[in-house]
Amino acid sequence: MSETSKWSQAVQTKKHEDERVRVSEWRFAPGAATGWHQHAFDYVVVPMTTGRLLIETKPGEEDFYRDLSAGDPYTGPAGVEHDVINDSDQEVVFIEIELK
Repeated sequence: MSETSKWSQAVQTKKHEDERVRVSEWRFAPGAATGWHQHAFDYVVVPMTTGRLLIETKPGEEDFYRDLSAGDPYTGPAGVEHDVINDSDQEVVFIEIELK
């Protein structure tokens, strides 16, 4: 696990929130990261761009890359802990829908 401080901050913009869902747009400039976090809710990610993100995981787990294709969603469970990093040379954008 690398230190998050070497990465710039990804930009989260809340698009909608109610009692059932929270919808955010995430924009990752080249070299941007979310910072280490744990998901409180199940979530759906809908990539708006095609790209590749580095997923740094907890000690003892293996870091991996996630290849994104615009419009091709994936899901994740509550409790996931990671840092999401764009270590490419192009902006990566996705919509995250958290299910409360």
